[in-house]
Amino acid sequence: MREIVLDTETTGLEPAEGHRIVEIGCIEIVHQIPTGIVYHTLINPERDVPEDAFRVHGHSTAALAPHPVFAKIAPDFLAFIGDDPLVIHNAEFDIKFINAELARLGVPPIAPSRIVDTLAIARRKHPGAPNSLDALCDRYRIDRSRRVRHGALLDAEILVEVYGELLGGRQKSLVFAAPQVVESRAAVRTAATRVIERARIVGPLITEAERAAHARFVESFGEQAIWRRYLAEPAESKAASA
Repeated sequence: MREIVLDTETTGLEPAEGHRIVEIGCIEIVHQIPTGIVYHTLINPERDVPEDAFRVHGHSTAALAPHPVFAKIAPDFLAFIGDDPLVIHNAEFDIKFINAELARLGVPPIAPSRIVDTLAIARRKHPGAPNSLDALCDRYRIDRSRRVRHGALLDAEILVEVYGELLGGRQKSLVFAAPQVVESRAAVRTAATRVIERARIVGPLITEAERAAHARFVESFGEQAIWRRYLAEPAESKAASA
């Protein structure tokens, strides 16, 4: 099953107070294993970044100014996440910001039924214990030394490991590929359909010349050659060799 592990960074705590998203990080996983395909972007929030928020994630107003606004990245972002479940820690926070951004564009919100909240899972599994992302890393001995500041993609990477542990543990070294950051719209379409494409039957990769050469080779063994049983039509090989 394809899922998207997602995290955001923002200018504040409440979109209702005018705060906006400044960073989105997404990691594609299949059966809880990273495929190596990620989506990451910084976003110009079209407003200032308060000092408190800057201390959390390190993205200043000036540094974000050259980056695209949410309206520009929305098509690629939505194409990447598709209709698959979204795995988020403390999902209420991130989803209210994402849906606020989508509402500005007149786009339907992300349905609650798509959300897998790892904070809720952790609270059920470890009632009464600290269940922040840092606390879960410490509990499951997951390296968080790089997490000097919050970062959407880094936090999503850590959450992939936490999610696996919450579901019973897994081989953390098992990945399908090296990370591939999706940036262009064409790449997003490729990433969003890759899981489906893996299931498709790959057709023959040999050329017609190679097929004809093989048919001539089989014919050299005579009419009783076992390979002839696997030729679609005996006449086809004769025609190809003519």
